[in-house]
Order: sequence, then C-alpha cells, then structure tokens
Amino acid sequence: MDKIFKKLSEELGIREAQVEATVKLIDEGNTIPFIARYRKEVTGNLSDETLRDLGERLTYLRNLEARKEEIIRLIDEQGKLTDELTIKIASTMVLSELEDIYRPYKPKKRTRATIAKEKGLEPLADIIYLQNEKRDLYEIAKEYIDEEKGVANEEEAIQGALDIIAENIADDADYRKRIKFFCFREAVISSKINKEDEKSPYEMYYDFKEGILKIPSHRILAINRGEKEEFLKVKIDKPDDKILDYLKKQIIKDYKSQFNELLTLTIEDSYKRLIEPSIERELRNDLTERSEEKAIKVFGKNAKQLLLQPPIKDMTVMGFDPAYRTGCKIAVIDKTGKLLDTTTVYPTEPQNDVEGAKNTLKALILKHNVNMIAIGNGTASRESETFVSNMIKEISGDLYYAIVSEAGASVYSASKLATEEYPDINVSLRGAISIARRLQDPLSELVKIDPKAIGVGQYQHDVNQKKLSDSLTGVVEDAVNSVGVDVNTATPSLLSYVSGINGSIAKNIVKYRDENGELKTRKDLLKVPKLGPSAFKQCAGFIRIFNGKNPIEVTAVHPESYDVAEKLLTKIGYSVDNLVQKDKLEALKKDLSKVDANKLAEELNVGVLTLKDIIEELSKPGRDPREDLPKPILRSDVLKFEDLQEGMSLTGTVRNVIDFGAFIDIGVKHDGLVHISEMADKFVRNPSEIVSVGDIVKVKVIGIDREKQKVSLSMKV
Repeated sequence: MDKIFKKLSEELGIREAQVEATVKLIDEGNTIPFIARYRKEVTGNLSDETLRDLGERLTYLRNLEARKEEIIRLIDEQGKLTDELTIKIASTMVLSELEDIYRPYKPKKRTRATIAKEKGLEPLADIIYLQNEKRDLYEIAKEYIDEEKGVANEEEAIQGALDIIAENIADDADYRKRIKFFCFREAVISSKINKEDEKSPYEMYYDFKEGILKIPSHRILAINRGEKEEFLKVKIDKPDDKILDYLKKQIIKDYKSQFNELLTLTIEDSYKRLIEPSIERELRNDLTERSEEKAIKVFGKNAKQLLLQPPIKDMTVMGFDPAYRTGCKIAVIDKTGKLLDTTTVYPTEPQNDVEGAKNTLKALILKHNVNMIAIGNGTASRESETFVSNMIKEISGDLYYAIVSEAGASVYSASKLATEEYPDINVSLRGAISIARRLQDPLSELVKIDPKAIGVGQYQHDVNQKKLSDSLTGVVEDAVNSVGVDVNTATPSLLSYVSGINGSIAKNIVKYRDENGELKTRKDLLKVPKLGPSAFKQCAGFIRIFNGKNPIEVTAVHPESYDVAEKLLTKIGYSVDNLVQKDKLEALKKDLSKVDANKLAEELNVGVLTLKDIIEELSKPGRDPREDLPKPILRSDVLKFEDLQEGMSLTGTVRNVIDFGAFIDIGVKHDGLVHISEMADKFVRNPSEIVSVGDIVKVKVIGIDREKQKVSLSMKV
C-alpha cells in the first residue's frame, strides 16, 4: 500500500498523509460527498473532484497490484520466474507495460514460432540470436533436420529458428516500450476519404494529418466516428526507419558476421508482421482512451453546471413543447411542480391556427395565473417563440418566456418513471411537463434523465459507456449533495443520489412519507426500512427538514455537530429558534461574520474547517446555494436570424462548453459559437477556465453564414 500511497501523492500533488487518511475513509464505506463535506480535517480539505480522482486511481492501482500477483503466479507455474523478472513486474505502474512484460509468457494460439518450437528449433534460434557461433550456420542447421518433426532441410530449420526470433523480438517488453515512446513523439495520425464524392460532417478529415502528440481529443473522437460510419480510412504513420535502426542496434552485434543479413531481415519481418500492427492497435486504443477520459471530464463539468442552474421559484409555469404537424404540447405547472392543466395547440405549419392557439393559451394563462412560459429548444422552437412573443404583447401584466433545453425530454416521456409519475397523461404531453419543471427546478427534473441524454456533451455516445455512467453518477451525486434535498417533497429519483441512499431506500422514504406524513426530524429517517445507522450517518447532513422540530435541520450542519452549532449560537447571544425567524437573520449573519473560527475552534472542541462550515451554514439557514448563480435570461420579444448583423452586441446563455470553445444561446434558432481564440485577449488553454454552462455572457457577432445558419461570436467586447 505504501507504494500506492506514494504514487497517488505524486499524481494528485497532495501529501501522502492525506492519501492514507482518505483511503482509510473510503475503505470504511464513507461516500465521496460525505468525506468532502464532513471530513475536511481528516483529508486536509480535499475537494470532491480530487477525492473522486483519488478513488478512481486507487481502484486502478489496486487492480494493477492484483494483476501483478496473478502474473507472478502464472510465470512461476511455468518455472520461468527469476528475481530480476519479479523486480521488473513489481516496479511497473502502468497496466499496458505490465501486460507487455507478461507477453512472452502468455499462452498463445499456434503461431509460426510455436510450431517451430514444437519442431525443437529453439536452441538453433538461440545460436543465431546470440551470434557467438563461428561454425557455418548451414552446418549447424543440419543437426536440426528431422523429417518426423517436419524439418526437411537446413533452410526449413533456419526459417523456423528465425520465426522464433521474430516473435521473441516482438514480445520483448523493453523494445515495445521504446517503440511506443518513438511513436508518441513522432507518429502522425492520418485519415483519407473512404467514399468518393460523399458529403458528410467529416469533410475536414478527408485529407488530414496531425501528430498524435498534439492532436486534440475531440479530433480523435471525430475521426473514430467517421471511421466507424465508413466515411474515413485511418492509419498511423510511424517513424519506421528510426524504429528499425533502434532494433538493429539492440540486436545485431557484428555487421560483418554471417548472421547479419538474416537478423536484419528477421527484424524487418518482426516489425512489419508482428510489432507494427499490434503497436498501431495499442496507439489507437491509447489515443481513444485519453480522448474519452477528457471528453467525460468535460461532459461531467458541463452536466454539473447544468444541474446546478438556479431554479425559478414561486412561479406558475407553462411548458411549451414545440412541433409542426402534431401540434405544440402544453402543460401548466403550479409553484410546487404539480400538474394543473394540459392541452395541444397548432400555431405552426401546416395548420397555422395562430388565433385559435392564442385564445386557448390566453384562457389557461388567466385561469391559472401563469407567470412564465418555458419553450423547448427543439423542432419549431423559434417559430413557437415568435408566436409566444406576439401573444405576450397582447396580454397585460408581467409575463415572460425562457428558452429551455429539451434534450432528453422525449427519453423521459417514454420512460418507466414518467409512466409511474403520470400514468393517465399521454406520452406526448409528458415532454411539456418536463420542460416546465426544468425551468422551475432543473436539478429535481434532470436527475430523472440518463445524464448522457441531457445535451451538454461532445461525442458522449461514442465513449466507453460504463466509464461515462460511473463518472456522471458521481457528478449528479455531487450536485445533489451540494444543494441538499427537502426530504418531504423530493422524488425517489432525487433522493437516490443523496449520499448513502440507494434506489430501494429512496422508494422506502417516499412510501414512509406517504403513509406517516411529513418527517419532522432527520432522526425519523431511521424509521425507514433498510435505512440503518451507517446510511443515516452518510445522508443526514444532506437532508433538509423545513418546518420541522429542529431549525438546524434546514442547514447542512451534520447531526454530529449539533451541539457545536448550539454552543456557537449561545456564545454570540442567539438560540436555534432564531434560525427560522426572518427578522433575526440579518443580525445573526452580521454577528457570525465577526466570529474568529481559529480562536473558537479549540474552545468548542471542533476542527477549524468544520467550524467555518457551521458558521457559513448558520449564516444562511435554508438558503439554496443555486440562488447565487446567474438566473436564466427571461425574454418578452424574439430575435430573428435575419436581424443579426456583424458587430452586433448581444447577451446570451452558455449552453455547452467543448474543447475548442463554447456554444451560446443568443435567442436565434441555432446557438452561436465562440471559438477558444475569441474568448479573451489572453491565451486560453481550456474554455472551461473562462465559462461554464449556464453563464450569462456578453458577446459580439463577428461572422454570419446565412446559408448554413451559423453564427460566429466573440467575447472580446
């Protein structure tokens, strides 16, 4: 374990003591959100992102150690294990390098080399490879002629021996490591058109070359997809001459010997027939894995920002799911998310029943006192936006609309969960409900949808789906736990992402709530079937109880710290009850800001970091942390693509952040692109350093392609 601790310390740039303490917490069954929030003193205040990276690498390195033990056992069973080999295996910290070491000892299918070994030609191969024999090779080869074994003459004996040497060269771990090093520095990935005169999204890759050392991950994933769809032929051009020169220098001892020519040809055969194809596969796999890893991280960050979009509270919302032929689906949701009404209107082509649609929706708006209209951004969105904008002008009072991403809404509509939630509602209308509720509370609604369907990724359907799923589960958990969950209103979908709560426990909580009424304290959770003390410890701090018996439970203060919170409040002249008295909150916040946590921590027998968190929570009891983030842009009028002019300044919402820039919703049909080079006056290494999903940004139009309906934007305004 010491070796693993040291490796993790080096990779993550943290102290070994932090690694050891964190691993202990993980092994004890604590979740990452719990450790990140409530064990800061133990970990040295490691972030949830660092903790997840540590957890992932810990699993990798432990699997690596297990594989080492297995390989040592397998080689030992063959009677080929040496002290040198054991040390070499033990020192390896990369799985691919470990497998290269094991390669010569791995059971193989029948190859030219294994057949030659069966014919007893391995000693002859050793003679040729060592190059020490002065006798004529053909004289030596005569000794290995054996018609029963299938060796008819000297040439067959020598050829068999060379086949063995070729495979031994190909299996040598040190050679392979060096060859990969050459390739990663100098190899070039190239792609050519596979289907002549074929239009496709991959036209920029029809005659493309780029060094694998510098190629961005999104290009690798694009090339992979183009190859999979048979638009592209892809290969890696390797520094063949340098590799062959290296192998010859390592193997050939005397260029004047009788073995020189044979070994030269054998090296070339080994490289072309055995090494080069397998190295190509490994390079492609490595490039793909690295690209997928980066894509998953980018997607995860975007997804988290989307999940943490601020809710639109205390508003009755009309969900508007645009369409053409089948009509626009409408759902009205009250302030608590309860469905009030549904209908279908036809203001778009082919029916164009604008007046009829207006009359229907005006009646619903008046009946339910609708404050906000959430319009999905899919098919017919901008036509629907124009219709809504014109209708709003005819209605007195404050009524606005917002464009909402409807990615995944159709997936939710047809899901088992949607059927359970709205068994009597038509599938087509459920999408409108989802759109409305996404504006009201993005987190509560989006957790119902497969994360890769929520529309903020890049090539998310092309990457390793298990890795993506595992990563995104962690992202959703972090988002849910950073906000906290009202246990008396939360759905099973939302509760299942709370630290320590799985799907079955989440359903049990809702069932208990339905049968017994609202939970009054966090301790009531212990009455829920299957939710024991261990799960309670993990989840309690993330659960919120509003209008309960203990006002502290509207905060993230963990039950284990209630006494500290109470003593702190008493010390500055307040009580727990003051946390729910609005007229006391400003004064409480002011007095808490004066507390010196460093001095008071020792007196209260609590860690400084924990005390600072308690102070922060008591300063804003019941406050949703999302309220501090930029609110969605509310509109009352529409911007048409035809209205756009170069030089125009606009305000937009960041919809997606990718390797090469960010897509911005500026209110027209298609999002505009801010290329990474237009994000700032300084060099930008990573777009996520500048913007996040949901950010409200000022942009300038710098390019318009009216044929392709594309807009280029700049943030250098």
